[in-house]
Amino acid sequence: MTLLFLSFLLLLLLGTEVGFAMVIAAWFGIEFKADRFVDLVMLPTSMLSGVSFYALVQITLFILAGEIMNRGGITRRLIDFAGVWVGRGPGSLGQVSVGANVMMAGISGSAVADATAIGKAMIPEMRVKGYPVSYSGAVIAAGALIGPIIPPSIPMVVYAQMANTSVAKMFMSGLLPGLLLAGGFMAISALIGRARGFPAGPKVDWHTRLRVSASAVWALLLPIIILLGIRLGLMTDTEISSVAVVYALFVSMFVYRTLKIRELPALFASAGRSSAVILFLLAAAAPFSWLVAESQIADRVVDMIHTISTNPVMVLIIINILLLLVGLVLEPLPAMVIFLPALIPIGMELGIDPIHFGCVVVINLMIGLITPPVGLLLFVVSSIGKIPFIAVAREIMPFLIWSIVVLFLVVVFPPLALWLTLGM
Repeated sequence: MTLLFLSFLLLLLLGTEVGFAMVIAAWFGIEFKADRFVDLVMLPTSMLSGVSFYALVQITLFILAGEIMNRGGITRRLIDFAGVWVGRGPGSLGQVSVGANVMMAGISGSAVADATAIGKAMIPEMRVKGYPVSYSGAVIAAGALIGPIIPPSIPMVVYAQMANTSVAKMFMSGLLPGLLLAGGFMAISALIGRARGFPAGPKVDWHTRLRVSASAVWALLLPIIILLGIRLGLMTDTEISSVAVVYALFVSMFVYRTLKIRELPALFASAGRSSAVILFLLAAAAPFSWLVAESQIADRVVDMIHTISTNPVMVLIIINILLLLVGLVLEPLPAMVIFLPALIPIGMELGIDPIHFGCVVVINLMIGLITPPVGLLLFVVSSIGKIPFIAVAREIMPFLIWSIVVLFLVVVFPPLALWLTLGM
């Protein structure tokens, strides 16, 4: 087992992609397994079984829905809607960015997709209005963090699959924490805007508000349909993702008429590439996770934690500290597929509600997206806005602190994650 982890870390340090690093490390682990012989056919077989789940279709469909939204002009209408209703004080464009990300989060389920879509539209606009580009990048990255927390959420689909729990309940568990994050980010944007004298938003008359709102009605209906479908049990999880794709196509092609048939092949190819990255990662994690389970690491970690505390809240705090450290060097999905096989049994052993546990894990690992030195969202917005990474990392700190506060609140007050799942 030592060889498994050492080879994996060495491959990462050499710049190997995470998925390939896990496959090669698993090959070493199987080939040199000391206690008993394992046929190497276990490697491809377990990789296939790792993605042979019907529920994973949702990942591809939600990614496709996000691509259609971006190409079809739905994203622009959501930004315009947020612009006429959210904040008129100094720094209001920061609040608009957060508000637009909340609405995007209700559709795409991907932080990177949200940061790319909102960032391409808002960073140039904020630059023209006199906002420092480093702050613009930071507020876009913080807002995009909400994407995988508010339903639908690709990481929550992955967690539900690994923990054998309800995807719908996982989706609903993230809604209140996501809105709490958004409210704090908007307050931080307002405070920074006043302190630094950022320009205030223009006054908008009611005629303009109604006109923009009418144009955005079709775009706003999609997250509402998704939330109601999940909460009321009107559709299965996979049906909801399918409805999102069909609805986005219908609105883009026949209502807004901004998406042409000739654009569909490129759009499907782009969504396919994004999906393939995630699904290959899950496939690569299967033999790796099997070897981790075979080594009984989970039992050893449980015994170690028992020596520290058996209080579920204290155990969650310990796990959070571990995952926050992991988030400094690993992206969320690799961290999930590597560590969840060991952590999920710990939660079960201590009687922690699996939905609460999953919500805490997802929020924690999403915080890693805005945490230097890796902070994938920081790199994304730096690339989009041509902004120095260090400058964005410096500006992200108030948003990062609030994210950790919300994580602590969800750990200490489980109803924040569980209230909306009651009766489901």
